[in-house]
Amino acid sequence: MSETAYRIVPNSLGPRRDFRITVGLREGWDPEGRVYDVSEAVRTARAWMRRRVEQGLPALSGMFTRGEVTYAWPKEDGTAGSDREPVAIFDGEAVHAYLGHLPDADIEAMLNELASELGQALGQERLYVSFCGRNWILDAGADGA
Repeated sequence: MSETAYRIVPNSLGPRRDFRITVGLREGWDPEGRVYDVSEAVRTARAWMRRRVEQGLPALSGMFTRGEVTYAWPKEDGTAGSDREPVAIFDGEAVHAYLGHLPDADIEAMLNELASELGQALGQERLYVSFCGRNWILDAGADGA
């Protein structure tokens, strides 16, 4: 096998702008709610990407993994409750070679748009988004207050 000389791709060197969208796979707040497969999140994201590219717009790309969120809360009687639920995690980077020309606000808008589509497809009220060391929660029931 011959040795390959790798070189940095022109215009690919730039600041790292990583992102993450975490969306629940169990519909609603009920423990008995429908549980979606991560493939349904993948299908939704791919459709979003295709639509954007067909319109001549940039799109994010990334990797889906399945995870479980675990959490606890104080109960009124002084004890603690805890639970867990399955989630789909979409991780990626706004790679400089492809998206370096876009300001952070444009990437954030794309993240919010994709997260909203994932939330609607998977019956979620809350979505968790991270980008460049910042994070926020999108809530379908929030009134902006």
